[in-house]
This record gives sequence, C-alpha cells and structure tokens, in this order.
Amino acid sequence: MQDLVSVLFYIRKKGTSDPSMGTIYLRITVNGKRAEVSTMRKVAISRWNAKANKLKGYSIEARQTNRHLDVIKNRIYEIYQNLLYEDIDVISAEYIRDEYIGTNKNRKLILELFEEHNLRMERLVGKDFSFRTLQRYKTTEKHLGDYINTNHGSNDYSVKKIDIKFINGFIYFLKVEKNLSHNSALKYVAYFKKIIRVAYANGCLEKDPFYNFKLRPKVIDKEFLSNNELQNLIQRDFSISRLEHVRDVFIFCCYTGLAYVDVAKLSEDDIVIGMDGNRWIKVNRTKTKSLSSIPILPIAEQIISKYANLPRIDGKLLPVYSNQRTNSYLKEIADLTGITKKLTFHMARHTFATTVTLTNGVPIESVSKMLGHRSLKTTQHYAKILDTKLSEDMRNLRMRLWR
Repeated sequence: MQDLVSVLFYIRKKGTSDPSMGTIYLRITVNGKRAEVSTMRKVAISRWNAKANKLKGYSIEARQTNRHLDVIKNRIYEIYQNLLYEDIDVISAEYIRDEYIGTNKNRKLILELFEEHNLRMERLVGKDFSFRTLQRYKTTEKHLGDYINTNHGSNDYSVKKIDIKFINGFIYFLKVEKNLSHNSALKYVAYFKKIIRVAYANGCLEKDPFYNFKLRPKVIDKEFLSNNELQNLIQRDFSISRLEHVRDVFIFCCYTGLAYVDVAKLSEDDIVIGMDGNRWIKVNRTKTKSLSSIPILPIAEQIISKYANLPRIDGKLLPVYSNQRTNSYLKEIADLTGITKKLTFHMARHTFATTVTLTNGVPIESVSKMLGHRSLKTTQHYAKILDTKLSEDMRNLRMRLWR
C-alpha cells in the first residue's frame, strides 16, 4: 500500500508572526503527485524532528502532538483502503485530501446521508414526525451500519455502489444475523429505501436500485378477541386499580378503534356533536395524519363517564399509562381472565375492525373511515370475516333465493 501512497508531515514557517514557530502540514503523495493541507498545529521549529516526522522529546505537548499526527496518518491510510475496496476509478492525492477534510462532494456515503436525514427529522419530531418514527430510522441506520461493517469490512459505503445484490444481502443479514422475521426485515428495508429515494432525487445516484425491487410482505392473520373473550373482559372485576384502568382503556379502543398513541392524547376537545345529534370522536391520526371520525358507542361512552370526575393530567380524557407498562399489565390481565392469546394493546384495533364492526354488518368502507386508513387495502389486513358472518350472509342469500 505504501508503495502507492505516502504520508509526510513537515514544518511551514509562513503564516506565523513568531519566526521561531511553524505550522505542521500534511503532505499526501500518490504515484508521485502531491496534495497538502494544514494540520492547524503550531510548534517550535527547534523542536521539530524532520527525519522522524514528529516533535522531539517526551513532554506532554510532544506526546499529544505526535499522537494527533499518528491519528491523521492512520485516517489517511484508512481512506485509501476504503477507496481501493470501493473500486474508485482514479485515486489521487487530491481525492484523498478532500475526503479527509470533508470537501469531497462527488462521493456520498449511505450512513452519512442517513445521519443527515435523521438529524433533520429530529428537529421535526412532534411537528411532521413522531418520536417512534425517528427511532425506527435510527434503528435502520444501526442495522445498516452493522451490515456494512460485517459484510463489507468498512465503516461506510458509497451510495453509487448500492445495487440489488447489496439490498438482498441486507435483507439476508437482517433475517440471519439480527434474527428478524421476513416482515420485520422488510420494514427496515422500507426505511432504507426512503433514504435511497432521497439520494436519487438529489442526484447522488444515476439509477434507483429499488426501481424494479418489490417488497412483498407475508400475509399474517392478525389476532383479535372473540365476542365471548371481549364480554368476559368487560365483566371482569379487578381489585387492582392499574389493571382496571388498563382494561377500561383497552375496551374503549375495542369500541372506537383508536391506536395507543391517539387514545393517550385524547381530550374532551376531540369530542364533537355529529350531524346525527350524537357524540363523535374526531381526531387526526398521529401515524398518517388522516382524519378518524368515530361515533361513540354506549360502552365507550360509559367508560368516558366513569373517569369524568377523576383529576385529569394535561386535559387527557382517560388514564393512559406508558405503552410499555400498558402492554405489561395486559399480560397480567390475560392471565387473570384466561385469555390464551398474546394480548397487546394493538389487538384492540383488530377487535374493533373484526368483532365489533364487520361481524355486525358494518361495511368495510365505514370501518376504514373510522380507523383513519388512507387505503381500503390497509383495512383488509385488519378485518377478517368470521365464519359466523359468512354463515349469516349465506343464510340471508338462501332466504332470498327461495322466495
């Protein structure tokens, strides 16, 4: 490697007011051609060892300066090795210098772009993005960094080199090394895809590597509570207040379809009188910013009344614990009520879509509107038509045909 690239430090007197002092400069030589840049370190000329390329002696200043020069030298060789690996067409001393000082605008690295994106997003949390979305991008960046380091032996990777092979390798890494399911792996790849699309839009890529790449998740039946399980949960008495609170909020969402993040910030201001004269919940979903319009059913109304006189924190309508605590308490509730399914808060939305609405004849278009979905296709993932509903529909069909 050193036959092609060499690193030298030397003293330049120009630019210092004190004639006894000089500035240490870095000189990079590749195939006989040089590029130079200041290290911004000023030292006494009499203490400089030109032959050894370092300060003389073992003083604190000498040790710190020499250590700093070693760091610079190692960084130059690291840059050179990365450029060799990335198969850059022409590696020049100027190219390495510009890469070192961060002025090389022609070479964009994917993790650098990811970091820039996440820093911008961080400033918009609470305005355009949720904190949870930011965390997903950060986790994707970490997984991608681990993949690049493990499979490509580098701390970063050129955006221009990303292709289908790289993408498939990332998916394989997520499944095998990170032990993620197919669908979980694809979620992280979807975030990665968004960064690539930004890079493509900004001219960092001549071709979008995701252009003909399809993210095909596996269809998984989402669990929900049956009517018997739901009624058992409603009728159960809890002597522990925290379990009762969590049960009530969960039931409320089973009859409104609200997600955790939306019920957690629900206030009296979100309840309006609808055109039918009844009370409705109208909120913009945190996740999609789309409007959810939900008539309040009697059971949900009873839960609101139950907590109407309790002290409210920041005007919140219901006593909602943190997401982590809520799901932890739901496990206790499942054990106490004999529910064998993995009871999570998100199951409330599935239960609303399936057991409460579709099974009782509510059209899927209406369910989609209440759930705040932008696409009917999204609602279909939540809603599963039960055999009892199919049996009822076919019985009605037989009656019409036999008339």
